[in-house]
Amino acid sequence: MEQRELGRTGRNVGVIGLGAWQLGADWGDVSEDDALATLTAAVDAGVTFIDTADVYGDGRSEQIVGRLIKDRPGLTVATKMGRRVPQEPSAYTLDNFRAWNDRSRANLGVDTLDLVQLHCPPTPVYSTDAVFDALDTMVEEGRLAAYGVSVETCEEALTAIARPNVASVQIILNAFRLKPLEQVLPAAQKAGVGIIARVPLASGLLSGKYDERTTFGQDDHRNFNRHGESFDVGETFSGVEYDTGLQAVRRLQSLVPEGMTTAQFALRWIVDQPGVSVVIPGARNAVQARANAAAAEAAPLPAEALSGVRDVYDELIRPQVHHRW
Repeated sequence: MEQRELGRTGRNVGVIGLGAWQLGADWGDVSEDDALATLTAAVDAGVTFIDTADVYGDGRSEQIVGRLIKDRPGLTVATKMGRRVPQEPSAYTLDNFRAWNDRSRANLGVDTLDLVQLHCPPTPVYSTDAVFDALDTMVEEGRLAAYGVSVETCEEALTAIARPNVASVQIILNAFRLKPLEQVLPAAQKAGVGIIARVPLASGLLSGKYDERTTFGQDDHRNFNRHGESFDVGETFSGVEYDTGLQAVRRLQSLVPEGMTTAQFALRWIVDQPGVSVVIPGARNAVQARANAAAAEAAPLPAEALSGVRDVYDELIRPQVHHRW
């Protein structure tokens, strides 16, 4: 698999990684055996970057990833912190960081975390010097090798990129979220900051497997967070209204080259964007993990496909999302 440098971490990672939210919670039930099989299949297919968080299943995702990495040296694991407490800027202190860090290190079974990201914190946190001083202290203490941020908005991303020791920015980037291409990716490239593209399949919409009859379980955020009831609505279907998303995907499917699935097309589109370090699709089973990884081996998309994605975005998606994030 193609390797790219992950910003200021100094690490090289495979361009297709694995997002491990679904191995913890909020995507329906995934057994521990299935979770480990998914992780193993991804790594066997060339994945070297795994993204998790302390809040995914309240530590379950971290613990399962920790079981894998005991026997798989050389992987890069990123985790996130901050969403297990009420979202107040005052919670982002060195003492709290140390406590959260202790828990994640125990869950993952490591002394030093490869990359720790603030997990979509309140917007004022990005402008608070003391927060980043605390993160620098954590690096000095050997608790983590590097730190970054996971953001909701392009404005938050640009503020973080300007910080001298932010190694990476994780942002929603997919065929339904083109705004980061305008300023965020060029700024990150100039600063040497890595871009981790999250929600690359728009919660599965861009897989092309859903229709008007598809249903989701009560414990699946694609059911309970359709309108932002539990967290930012942009995390669910990238903030796109479901029926509009279906219409857009049907148009995108006419652009998919022969021999490629709709999901692989969506992932390859992200890989082709200058400045992207790694894309982190989720997977619930080994088959999905292997199919996602195969997108890295596909040829770059032709110019007409890239322009076609832009046309669909401008006509159907832009009015719903561009001004919001």
